Amino acid sequence: MDALHEAELLPAIYFIFSRAGCEGAVTQCLTAGLRLTSAAEEAEIRAAVEQRAQTLPAEDLQVLGFHTWAESLARGVAAHHAGMLPIFKETVEDLFSRGLVKVVFATETLALGINMPARSVVLEKLVKWDGTSHVDVTPGEYTQLTGRAGRRGIDVEGHAVVVEHQGLDPVALAGLASRRLYPLRSSFRPTYNMAVNLVEQVGRARARDVLETSFAQFQADRGVVGLAKQAQAHAEALDGYAEAMRCDRGSFTEYADLRRRIGAREKDLSRSERKDRRAETVAALERLRPGDVVEVPSGRRSGHVVVLAQGDGGFDGPRPSVLTEDKQVKKLTVADAPNGIETVARLRIPKKFNPRAPKERAALAWDLRGAVAEAESARDGDSNGGRPGGRRGRTRAAAHDDREIARLRAAMKAHPCHACPEREDHARWAERWQTLKKEHDALLRRVEGRTGSIARVFDHICDVLMSLGYLETVDDEGGPATRVTDDGRWLRHLYAENDLLLAECLRRGAWTGLDAPGLAAAVSTIVYSARRDEGGEPHIPGGPQGRLSTALDATVRVWSEVEDLEAAHRVDTASQPDLGLVSAVHRWATGRSLDHVLRGSELAAGDFVRWCKQVIDVLDQLSKAAPDPKMRSTARTAIDALRRGVVAYSSL
Repeated sequence: MDALHEAELLPAIYFIFSRAGCEGAVTQCLTAGLRLTSAAEEAEIRAAVEQRAQTLPAEDLQVLGFHTWAESLARGVAAHHAGMLPIFKETVEDLFSRGLVKVVFATETLALGINMPARSVVLEKLVKWDGTSHVDVTPGEYTQLTGRAGRRGIDVEGHAVVVEHQGLDPVALAGLASRRLYPLRSSFRPTYNMAVNLVEQVGRARARDVLETSFAQFQADRGVVGLAKQAQAHAEALDGYAEAMRCDRGSFTEYADLRRRIGAREKDLSRSERKDRRAETVAALERLRPGDVVEVPSGRRSGHVVVLAQGDGGFDGPRPSVLTEDKQVKKLTVADAPNGIETVARLRIPKKFNPRAPKERAALAWDLRGAVAEAESARDGDSNGGRPGGRRGRTRAAAHDDREIARLRAAMKAHPCHACPEREDHARWAERWQTLKKEHDALLRRVEGRTGSIARVFDHICDVLMSLGYLETVDDEGGPATRVTDDGRWLRHLYAENDLLLAECLRRGAWTGLDAPGLAAAVSTIVYSARRDEGGEPHIPGGPQGRLSTALDATVRVWSEVEDLEAAHRVDTASQPDLGLVSAVHRWATGRSLDHVLRGSELAAGDFVRWCKQVIDVLDQLSKAAPDPKMRSTARTAIDALRRGVVAYSSL
């Protein structure tokens, strides 16, 4: 920053291709005591920030990191990325355009349609993460980013600076800076909503003719050559894998398929077992009473605890207060006991027991250890150790008792390849063959669909809509014609990315009976897509047997059926419903604070607001297009419940 300041290159936009990197750069500037503003500028910035803050609920300022953000602005430094609250981003843009903020650390999203004139632009590096891998910045992206350098009517010229870093190639950099011709790519593709609207307005035949002359179709025809070469390389590799897994005892492909089907069936049983076990744990927590000595076989609270107070009913089930053997008072939740709990003894808790008093906790913990020792002594000789059903063993028993698995295992053992001494070597090659085969088949479908692909995709989409009754064939004067049905007419008003899944959930009643927070949470599964694999099982308000959980199970079933139908008609399948936002949206819609909503999650406040607005957008579509009047009313109520606080703020 000092070098930029001395070279009179401020104000500057410093592009760092990660949100964490932008926030980290601001933190470094604050830690180093950097100050780029004068006393007058600082006062003007603080006044502007305070004025903007009036629109935010006071209780949300701390969780939003308001004070640190305001301090960085006062020093002339700020971050700008999609994870920030809209009002924060707009304030940064306003102060920077007024010349008060001198340096903004930003991701490349800032380069899209935002007026922030800078004297110079700095690029941290020429490599960025595209969601799947690190890729080089393209000439077009370089021009778009550096094109912000130079303020119209103020600067004679703009300056672009690339920070020297490992792997920087000056020749490649010169190529980025000098190239001015960039390929134009179309991202157009037909959707279900588009299909019913085109058929309704111009008819299926005319719509198909128009799509065949589109620019997207022209590009698709030119891209077949490269895909065909890749498919040929796949085919050669598959032949090699097939030869490596060849077995003189019989068809190893058949044998590998049996093993694959057994594994898939065992996974299905395991998922079902986890769901049942979670329901059992919720019921067990509900039955606990003060004084119960509980064994938690595994998880974060593994060991023994004594119950101090019954759990209050929460989104994730009861959360009783317990005392651990090491004298800690904790809340016991379903997530703490993935393999269930067992009550092994009873203790008398003094009437005036004070959990805040260390001596009283120590005395009760001593009694707890004694009760546990007596319980373990009493169950000596039990081959299962007294644990409830030997839960791992129970899962194995479920798989052992399953008739389908028994049939598949019998077929596997009877297969000639089962006795082959090189069976496992063949199996490894078979796994590689199966993985590559899936990729190869997908590639072939792309090659097959490229020529005339846009119109063909439109045909396949229409076939899916015909199968589901959104379109129908009727006799016309010129012969058979395609017509939009009554269901298709309200599908015309659903514009969500997963429009067909949304329509099917409505038509099949998957969300019937949900209250406003529940409907908002269910809709979030249609629009939300996690930035990365969040891991773990999402918490569902109301527990596994609640109304919302039932609705979400129905949503996933509808998606599975739609996916099967799309696969049968060679249509790109819709993304699976993502439950990662369910709890946050439900809590917000029930009036919880922003701190409570975001606590314990990696969700940024700006991301939460952005996803909530997308949920509101879909709810607005439901309030007008849903076939059920009650659903339309619930959608309107859900919109009002979500549109509050930081979510209600939309623009200057």
